[in-house]
Amino acid sequence: MAIVSKEFGRFKDRTIHLYTMSNSAGVEVSVTNYGAIITSLKVPDRDGQMQDVVLGYDTLQHYTEDAIYIGSVVGRYANRIKGGVLKVGKSTHQLNCNRPGIHLHGGEQGFNKKIWEPQTVQDGRTPELRLFLDSPDGDEGYPGNLRTRVSYALTEDGSLIIDYQAETDTPTVVNLTQHSYFNLAGKGDVTNHLIQINASEYTPVTPDLIPTGELMEVEGSPFDFRTLRRISEAIGEQDERKKAGEGFDHNYVLDTRGDINKVAAYLYHEESGRIMAVHTTKPGMQFYSGNYLDGRWKGRGGVGFFKHAALCLETQFYPDSPNQPLFPSPLLLPGDIYHHTTIYRFGLRGK
Repeated sequence: MAIVSKEFGRFKDRTIHLYTMSNSAGVEVSVTNYGAIITSLKVPDRDGQMQDVVLGYDTLQHYTEDAIYIGSVVGRYANRIKGGVLKVGKSTHQLNCNRPGIHLHGGEQGFNKKIWEPQTVQDGRTPELRLFLDSPDGDEGYPGNLRTRVSYALTEDGSLIIDYQAETDTPTVVNLTQHSYFNLAGKGDVTNHLIQINASEYTPVTPDLIPTGELMEVEGSPFDFRTLRRISEAIGEQDERKKAGEGFDHNYVLDTRGDINKVAAYLYHEESGRIMAVHTTKPGMQFYSGNYLDGRWKGRGGVGFFKHAALCLETQFYPDSPNQPLFPSPLLLPGDIYHHTTIYRFGLRGK
């Protein structure tokens, strides 16, 4: 299971590489050190047929021009911060707003637009790709020099383990996530998938998708995925908290409470038999059903990313947590280590 490296292209006079890992079951994942992006994730179906289950582009240039975070690690703060206003202790910092009145996914030049320093570790049973990034004080408005490490490892049981670590020299906030778009069929509309989310509550939002600060029970609503449920059925339900037919872009308050041994979410495509289980130490997860994909962005082979072509399951601290005192705190202090792990485990289920 050695990691294979090859040149992926050049950007800003730097050579960018693509790193590929595989296991004996045929699962194969490719990651580039531009944006720490997962460019490809191939998984067999119950008949042994391989399919790429994440959206991706053909070339490095497509990724450098991308504006929808395809496959990338986003930070320093994943999701939204209202007004870009960040209060840390007695200090207030103005973050760059890359959406009207909103700081989204780390700003205009977030971690998804950075060149990471790669290191391959192949002396253990499971090879590991480590990617390092130094984010300077003032980067997109954030305080503190932040040293970040993201590690990718693929195990024999089909688990893609993503480990996040960060340290700072000044109080700051950190919230890193992986923004891959999944479709276990490898094509078509993802709303025919079945999904289960281990969450009794979610964070309701305003029309601009900023949390109200409340925690609302999912019971009796389209947001209830505590048992395996077809996504299209939930999208079609009318509810005052969402538009019928629009889809989901909401943070779920996970009942797993940081226990990585428990399943936070479970995705199943019946025809192929592919399953994906999500495990995480994070307190929340954004379920985004690809509502705003409209075909403008062209993926592999020039195929457009259309509405509901894929979904994201982004493990995270809750959106706008720095401005919500009742939410789990993303504060990182000097001397402390930000350390979280998310696992996407792939397998098969019989008919």
